[in-house]
This record gives sequence, structure tokens and C-alpha cells, in this order.
Amino acid sequence: MSAVIRILGIDPGLRHTGWGIITLEGSRLRRVADGCISAKTGLPLSERLMVIHAGLEAVIAEHEPHEAAAEETFMATNAASALKLGHARAAALLAPARAGLPVAEYAARLVKKAVVGTGRAEKEQVAAMIAILLPGCTARDDAADALAVAICHAHHRTAQKLGSAA
Repeated sequence: MSAVIRILGIDPGLRHTGWGIITLEGSRLRRVADGCISAKTGLPLSERLMVIHAGLEAVIAEHEPHEAAAEETFMATNAASALKLGHARAAALLAPARAGLPVAEYAARLVKKAVVGTGRAEKEQVAAMIAILLPGCTARDDAADALAVAICHAHHRTAQKLGSAA
């Protein structure tokens, strides 16, 4: 019997950070939970980052994942937006790292390709495939994207470990 691995997927964002927990047993995937951490836009940046970090710490404490994966930044309208998104990613990545979890990062195109079959898939296509790959799951938007990151990691985790050992 193969071990059950619990994976936390994270879709970092300053307004909404999606998260999703799946289990991987052999080649079988199962949704455990998903959600979105939302920081009010009127809060100072430091408080918004604290909301993201504390929210993910709570998710980790409740679901006790073994590994985590996050989507890499791929688009920002300007340098200021890119910098703020980088802050949000840092807050999101820090939570699993502080919990002692290995944290992988994947490009958005690779995440979409792992779930939909093409790196140019739209958000709606990702959510539709999540519903097929994880029966009963109705996650949308950022939570669906986070589950997609977790699925991508489930597909690539062994290859990634082999690559880091080389």
C-alpha cells in the first residue's frame, strides 16, 4: 500500500490568496479542502501581508500537509504591482517554510498544462478540469487555481526531487 501524501497548493495574491489541500495515494488524487484568504484592500500593506501569512498558518495547522507548492509570478501590470505581488508571495511562501514543509514553485503555464493539457488555458477551463479531476469539487477562481497547483505538484514532485538530488 502506498503512502498518503497531503499537498497544499497556493495561488498567491495580495487581494485573494487561494489555497487547496489534496491527498495523493499512488496515482489517486482526492480533494480535502480549499478556500481563499482575502485581505481588505483598505488595510496597510503590512497588515494585508499578515492576513495572508496568518491565514495560511491556520490552514497548515488544521490540515497538516506534508508538502506545499505555489504558483510563480507570471504577470503584473507595472513594477509597483509586481513588487506588491512579490510581497504577497513572500508572505504565502513563508508560512509553509516556517512549518518545515518543502515548498515547490511552478510556472502558471506548467500548472495549466498539468491540469488542462495546454499552458494557455483560461481560468474557467482550469476550474472545469478541477471538477473532473477531483469529483465533487466546486472550487472556483483562486481556490481552483490553488488546487491546480497542488495537482501539478503531485504530477511533478518525484521528478523535482530527483532533479534536486543530482
